[in-house]
Parts: sequence; C-alpha cells; structure tokens
Amino acid sequence: MAEIINMPRLSDTMEEGTVATWLKKVGDKVEEGDILAEIETDKATMEFESFHEGTLLHIGVQEGETTKVDELLAIIGDEGEDISDLLNGQISEKKTEDKESKKVENKEETSSTDEDSAKESQSSESVDLPEGVTVVTMPRLSDTMEEGTVATWLKKVGDTVEEGDILAEIETDKATMEFESFQSGTLLHVGLQEGESAKVDALLAIIGPAGTDVSDVAKNFKAAGTSSEPKKEEAPKKVEPKQETTSTPAKVDAPEEKQPTVTNGRVFVSPLAKKMAEERGINLSQVAGSGENGRIVKRDIENFNPAASSAASVGKFVPTGQEDFDKVKHSQMRKVIAKRLAESKFTAPHYYLNVEFDMENAMAFRQQYNSIPDTKISFNDIVIKACALALKKHPQVNSQWFDDRMQLNNHVHIGVAVAVPDGLVVPVVRFANEQSLPQIGAAVKDYAVKARNKKLTPQEMEGSTFTISNLGMFGIESFTSIINQPNSAILSVGAIVEKPVVKNGEIVVGHTMKLTMACDHRTVDGATGAEFLLTLKGYIENPITMLV
Repeated sequence: MAEIINMPRLSDTMEEGTVATWLKKVGDKVEEGDILAEIETDKATMEFESFHEGTLLHIGVQEGETTKVDELLAIIGDEGEDISDLLNGQISEKKTEDKESKKVENKEETSSTDEDSAKESQSSESVDLPEGVTVVTMPRLSDTMEEGTVATWLKKVGDTVEEGDILAEIETDKATMEFESFQSGTLLHVGLQEGESAKVDALLAIIGPAGTDVSDVAKNFKAAGTSSEPKKEEAPKKVEPKQETTSTPAKVDAPEEKQPTVTNGRVFVSPLAKKMAEERGINLSQVAGSGENGRIVKRDIENFNPAASSAASVGKFVPTGQEDFDKVKHSQMRKVIAKRLAESKFTAPHYYLNVEFDMENAMAFRQQYNSIPDTKISFNDIVIKACALALKKHPQVNSQWFDDRMQLNNHVHIGVAVAVPDGLVVPVVRFANEQSLPQIGAAVKDYAVKARNKKLTPQEMEGSTFTISNLGMFGIESFTSIINQPNSAILSVGAIVEKPVVKNGEIVVGHTMKLTMACDHRTVDGATGAEFLLTLKGYIENPITMLV
C-alpha cells in the first residue's frame, strides 16, 4: 500500500522547506533508514531519512522547489502500484484548503467553526515577542511522535545558550533524544519541568537577551492556544482527621500523656516532620502530635523522647503499620508499549507452538568456538543465527500482515527484545543470516548498552521481520510473548536446564532448552510453523551445520 511522505518539520520554527538534493529518483528501491533527500530549512540543510520501504513512485517537490510543512513531498509504495487516486486526492484537497484559506483571509472575523485557523490567528496576534526573544516549542523528533516528555534539562534558567548547545533530553514514543538549540541567548523561561509531558508545538522554553521579562509571553503563548500541554495531575487533597473520628488508644497510668494521632491506620504528620523522623530513625507511630487536630509537627520530633514514649506505651495498643504507595507517571515508552501490545493481542489471532531442544552439542560447540582468542559468543547469538537461516528457508514465517496484503520478506531482520527500566525496546540485527556469530554478538551487546543508556535511535529499532525474546538468563524455563506487529511470529527462549533425559533407551543426565513460538494464524498455519521449528531444531542441535 502506497505511503504519502509529507514535508517534515525538521526544526521547531520550520514552516516550509526546500528540496536541496534528491538522493533517490522515481523507480529506485527505498529501504527504511535510507536518505531520501537533503532538505533546506530555515536553520540548516538536513538529511531526511525514509521511515518506509518500497519503491519511490512519485516526487512532489523538485530540487530547488519549496513547499510548506505537511505538504506532499513524495509517495513510496509497491513497484507499478497505481497512485492516481492518491495524487488526485492530494490536488483536490490542496485546492480546497487554498480556497478555505482565502475565504478566511477575506473575512473580517475568523469563523468559530474553523478552530485551527482561529488558534493560529489568535496566537500570531496575541503573542507579541520582545526584540531578540524566541519561543522554543516541543519538537517532533520522530514521524509518529505526538507528545514528548522532558527527561533532563541540560540548561537551567539564567544559563547562556549557544546555537548547537544541547538544551534538553526529550523522551519520545521511540527513544530519548538530545534536543539542540537553534538560537543563542539566555534561557529565560522553562515551560515544562523534568518528567512533565506536552504535545508537539507546546511551549518548551523561551530564549532571549539576559534580563528580559517574558512572563507575559509565556502566559499569552498558552492563552493563545498554541500550547496543548496536558493538564497536570492535581496532588491528592490532604484529608485532615476529624475530631470525632480520631482513634486514640485508652490511656493507662499516664492520663496526661498525649497519644499518637492515628486514623484508619494512617499517622498524620507534616512533610518536614516526616523527613526529620526518617533522618533520625524515629517511628512516627510512637510520636504524639501537638499540631492542629493532633498532627505531628517539627517540634514534636525535636522534643521526642524514645524512652518516655516506650514507658508510656506499656499495655497499650499502638498501630505500627501504615498504608503507603508511590504514583509513577506513565512514560512515553510505557504508553506506546501498552498501546501496541494491546493492539497486537486483540487483532492478531495468536496461537503457540512449544518445543524442547537437546543442547548438548550446542554447549560443546559454544565452548570450542569461545576457545578462539578474542572470541566470545552466547547461546542467544546461536539462536539468532539459527533463526535467521531457518527463516530464509521458510519465508511464510518471515512475513508481515497488512490490511491489503501479506508481505513475504526476502531479507531477514531479527528484532532482539531488550529489557530497560521503562519497559522493553526491540533493536534490530539487520541481514542477520549474512552475519557471522561474532558479528551478531557484537551488534547485540552494542544495542544492549545503548538501550540501557537510552541512546538507541528510531532507525535502530525499525524494520524487523521476526522477533526473539530470551528470558533464559533469568532462569525462566518457558513463557509466551505477544507478536511484534506487523511481524507474523515471535520466539520465546527459555533457560538451558540440566535434567534426566532418555537416550538410546537409557535415562541419562542431559541439557535441554524450551522454546515457544507465537504465530499469527492469518499468515502462519500450524504446519508451516511446525516445519520452521523442525528446521530450527536441526541448526540448534547441530550448530556446526550453520557454518557450512
């Protein structure tokens, strides 16, 4: 199915772009990550990568020509595909937009039904910028990015910013990426704190001459509707204990002693007092509060006498437990993982094939291979290589499902699931069948380091045709995974286990490994999946065959 490629927004202030050079011509094959063209923006000339693969069917902007952001740039699809309807639709849509735009310009007042035009008009009229001041908005750092989260600010308000300095690290739906400043000046205002999220084009920061008052700019920018920053979650209201609901243990032998204020197992304490108690190792359930409604305050911690409290508590019941929890805001990565896995599970009819392989030969093979100086491969590397070779023999398993077609891939790009604190990323070992075991091992190690440091690029996580998830290093013997769409299958790899096995009619000690393949029944039938696993069994149980 043909994909329309629009002029991208390559900087936060870019409104239109000029094609400086086309690196592909109509009829050329395009792979994900290929450089399509060099685009001249208002800031610099930048390379524009393709996020799709296929044939370049149409070029909408010739070299030297200029067009607005989101206008037709090119069309990529299957070779020979008819795109006349797409082109006609784009032309008629553009004419309609031009007519509507002229109507809006000729009207003295903007129609309330044209919400976007009204916002643009309001923002341009309402936000008056002092001389030298620039508003920096949330950039679109990937083609699917709709909102971003500020992971880290590298500059703080008052710092001098030079063009090219890294302002912040922005967490997108694909990766955490550095965001450079295209302006020089002083960072006057930060619109989002670390950990906060906002939609693309929302207020991110303001840069200008030192000492400039930009409070009105920030306020008017938001009021003008140019920022779609989500509402911040309100802090939970503090519930003050009512006098009649306060549960106070019966007093024994100390009628004048104040008791800790506890309601439903919760101790009421001021934040400062709580912090002081933690620093001093004081159990708050033993502290009597002298604040309003019995709240524990700073002076109660300062005057706390553990010995007196212990003596006064003899024969009494004092609750020691406290319900507590932390709220963790969903990261962009976690949101996308949840969305895509749910879509996969509920749209693709999954079924599972379970196998158990004899790993004796694989263990001996790995030991011999690693005896070569400066060489070290893992069992995971062996599985990746074996899968890649087996997929070449079974293209149906190396396929992808789309609404209008099934794509049988002749190339093998293996996605390797890597766990990170925020969830899961899947970097891709490209053309894995053509790589040696040490090359595969080096690539996987490099991706693992990048994943932990949040330095994987979107291009390194795109284009997989098959996925492997390995939890064997955690001692997991068997598990199932959800298919990474649009792929047709994913392989779950368990731990190598020492166990009794039957060989030549005798029970002996052996080593086996369980694997489970989840298949999309729309593309991979049961017999097809079984034949693939049989081929895979041959490679893993006799790994020397992968080298001949």
